[in-house]
Amino acid sequence: MSVARIIGALSEIEAAQWDALHDGSNPFVAHAFLSGLETQGALLARNGWSARHLTVWDGDVLLAAAPGYLKGNSHGEFVFDHAWAHAYARYGQDYFPKWLCAVPYTPVTGPRLLARDGDARRLMVDVIRSMARDAGVSSAHVNFLRADEDACFDEEWLSRIDVQYHWRNRDGWRDFEDFLAAMDHKHRKNIRQERSKVARSSVAFRVVHGDEASEADLAAMHGFYLQTFADYGNTPTLTLAFLRHLARAMPRSLVMFLAGREGRTIAGALCLRGTDTLYGRYWGASDTVPGLHFEACYYQGIDYCLREGLASFEPGAQGEHKLARGFLPTLVRSRHWIADPAFAEALGPWCAEEAASVLRYKAMLDSHTPFRAT
Repeated sequence: MSVARIIGALSEIEAAQWDALHDGSNPFVAHAFLSGLETQGALLARNGWSARHLTVWDGDVLLAAAPGYLKGNSHGEFVFDHAWAHAYARYGQDYFPKWLCAVPYTPVTGPRLLARDGDARRLMVDVIRSMARDAGVSSAHVNFLRADEDACFDEEWLSRIDVQYHWRNRDGWRDFEDFLAAMDHKHRKNIRQERSKVARSSVAFRVVHGDEASEADLAAMHGFYLQTFADYGNTPTLTLAFLRHLARAMPRSLVMFLAGREGRTIAGALCLRGTDTLYGRYWGASDTVPGLHFEACYYQGIDYCLREGLASFEPGAQGEHKLARGFLPTLVRSRHWIADPAFAEALGPWCAEEAASVLRYKAMLDSHTPFRAT
C-alpha cells in the first residue's frame, strides 16, 4: 500500500531513487541541482523558501514525487500572483503561506509530477490537493509544468499561461550562417552588425563547462551575477558554493560563456545544458561594450547549440527584444488550486481573461517573425 510523506530536505532521499522518476533530460529537476540549492546556502527560509517535497512510497521504494516548497512570499517564482495576495489582504485573509511545486528561481518548463508511470503521476495531483487541505495553506501552485502533465489536472485547478521566447533549430541549420540565411534581410543585417561591434572591441569568448572551470572562472561568473542583481536592486540568492557544487556534481551540464579582453574576464553568461536544450540563466559584465549582452546571452548560445547538435535554446523569461534575434514566442503554463471556494470562483474568470489576452498577444507576436516566408 502506498504512503504519502512530506520531506523537509532532499538529502533525506537517495539521489538514485529521485532521479529514477525522470528521464534526465531537464537538469533542473535532478537531485544534484535541487539538493545543491538546499545544502549550499542558496535556498533560505528567510527569503521565503522552506522545502516541503511531496513523495509517495511503496515501502522503501519511491513511486512519485513533486519538488515542493512552503512559501512566505512570491519572490523567485516568475508566475506573478501579487494581485491575488493583495486581494486576500483586503478581505483580512492570509495568502501566505502557500505551497509551490517548482524549481526555485528558475522559470523553465520541465517535469513537475515526477513518477514511474502515468497512474502515479495522476495520483500526485490528488496528493498535492490533500496535503494543501490538511496543512491549511491558502493555495497550491504548480509552475512551468509540461503540456503532457497539464492533462492530469481537473477543473478545480485554475489554469494560467504566459509567453516566453525560445530558439529552435527548426530547419536543421548546420551553423550560424545557415541560421541567418533563414531570416529576412533586415534582421540578418542587424544581427551581423551587433556581432561585429563585439568583435571590433577585441572581445573573445571562451566556452567553459563545469569540469573545465577554474576557481577564478567560477568566482568571476558569480561576481557578474552579483553585479547584475545589484544594478537592478534585487537580492541575490545563488552562492559561489552553489556554482562550485554544480561544477563538481553536474560537470557537463554547467556551461559558461566567458568574455575576455586584454587578459581580463569582463563578462559571462551562465547556462545549464539538458539532453537537447540549452537553458540560459544569468549574465553580467564589468565592462560596457556595445552588443556584449546580446552576444553573451543569445548568439554564443545559438552557436553552441548548432555546434553541439542541441535542438533548442531557452534564454530565460520575458523580453520582446529576443524575437528579433530568432527566439519565437512559446506558451508556458501553470496550475493553481485555491482553498477558499469564493476566491476560487472569483479567480476563474480572471484567469480566463488573462489567458485570452496572452493568446491575443502571442498571435500578434507570431505575425512579426524575423524569418523569411517559406
